[in-house]
Amino acid sequence: MPQSRKIIIDTDPGQDDAVAILLALGSAELEIVGMTAVAGNVPLRLTEKNARKICELAGRPEIKVYAGAIRPLARELVTAEEVHGETGLNGPQLPEPTMKLQDQYAVDFIVETLMKEESGTITLCALGPLTNIALALIREPKIAPRIKEIVLMGGGFFEGGNVTPTAEFNIYVDPHAADVVFKSGTPIVMMPLDVTHKALTTAKRTQAFRKLGTRVGTATAEMLEFFERFDEEKYGTDGGPLHDPCVIAYLLKPELFSGRNCNVTVETASELTMGMTVIDWWGVTKRPKNAMVMRDIDHDAFFALLLERLGRL
Repeated sequence: MPQSRKIIIDTDPGQDDAVAILLALGSAELEIVGMTAVAGNVPLRLTEKNARKICELAGRPEIKVYAGAIRPLARELVTAEEVHGETGLNGPQLPEPTMKLQDQYAVDFIVETLMKEESGTITLCALGPLTNIALALIREPKIAPRIKEIVLMGGGFFEGGNVTPTAEFNIYVDPHAADVVFKSGTPIVMMPLDVTHKALTTAKRTQAFRKLGTRVGTATAEMLEFFERFDEEKYGTDGGPLHDPCVIAYLLKPELFSGRNCNVTVETASELTMGMTVIDWWGVTKRPKNAMVMRDIDHDAFFALLLERLGRL
């Protein structure tokens, strides 16, 4: 069996974050070195707790969870309880976690791990605002060339934004952190709304998780039924987009996605377009290409992968 890929999941759960975490936990090809929580969908005190709830739901209490940034680098925290509910994981009734939160600060853990592990062996999977990763890059710039790649869910171009007309939530919450990350020189794979809006849950797909007949399957169905109601009303679709699992699915089956290398810059000055990811899709600027921007997904194969891997838990 090939060597497993070492990852750090940086997350702000969130139901779609939870499904991404479950996908990683159900995949032997991935070794989760640690999980770092950041403020985003809900405040940090809930995101770190939710990360532990999901590990326990999957029967994996040995995963180490670290709490990170309590707020963005330069702006007030914006949260999304209207989408995710007041807990961030509304839907299933999940018990309070008994596994311990690690004492170490998440940013220190990221820096220490990247400096200790062999260069080019750790992938950062960013499912929320990029505050923790930016703080790590600022604290120790030597980590940038040691990161294998950063695979992130964030931004949008042809789809516009989902929290303002031009900005996607994860980037909007901390545009200054995103700016640091996109300027870091680290290889980046970006899953924008352009691809995640093609990964719709649909009633049939949600029911398939329930039919697994497991705690994980039932909880996933309950999370998705709660989560998708907001986007169904907003977009008039059957189901809602399943954003964050695209990050983990890419690590497992990159052939599910297609896109192109582009220059991506983040707007940090204009309040009108704050957090916009300006993607040079057509190569009209001379700016260097700094991200592989995905635009298409084989959504049927994506959901088949999710169902298979969550079925292992």
